[in-house]
Amino acid sequence: MKKIKEYFNNIELLCKELEFHISKDNLIEEESAKNLVGAHIEKAKHNLRTADLLISNKDYNDWVIISLYYALYHSCLALLAKKGYSSKNHTATLLFILKNYSNISKDEIEMIDNTLITKSDAEFYTSLKQDRHDASYSTNVLFDKDSVVLLRKKAISFINKVELILESK
Repeated sequence: MKKIKEYFNNIELLCKELEFHISKDNLIEEESAKNLVGAHIEKAKHNLRTADLLISNKDYNDWVIISLYYALYHSCLALLAKKGYSSKNHTATLLFILKNYSNISKDEIEMIDNTLITKSDAEFYTSLKQDRHDASYSTNVLFDKDSVVLLRKKAISFINKVELILESK
């Protein structure tokens, strides 16, 4: 996946790649998806609770990472559902979020808005996605308790922001 910065600097590229995913049915507009907003948020919170259980045992930090990533992913699926879309692809999901819930299509005025996904939020998402990949497929133990506790805090902040967005839009 391209770097987040490229999408924030080139909305045409973002739209082109988003259209590709729509043409491949990775993103599907369906009114019934709106009924799944709450279920995706509940699944996100379930995954956070799973991460909390795993954090208490230092031997499962790889599974903490996986649980945290899927907590973020389900919160993003809630944002898609709010607009009547479902997704079959993690990259397509992120592109949709950037197009519809960030300040990417607005003038880059330096303002803090708790109801927008920022470049920093998107970078956290992609970083945690890569960590999830590494945790899933590496034969090495890559994450210590301090790093998973920090990632947990960031994941909670991200999900809280998603809930604010869902309530405000």
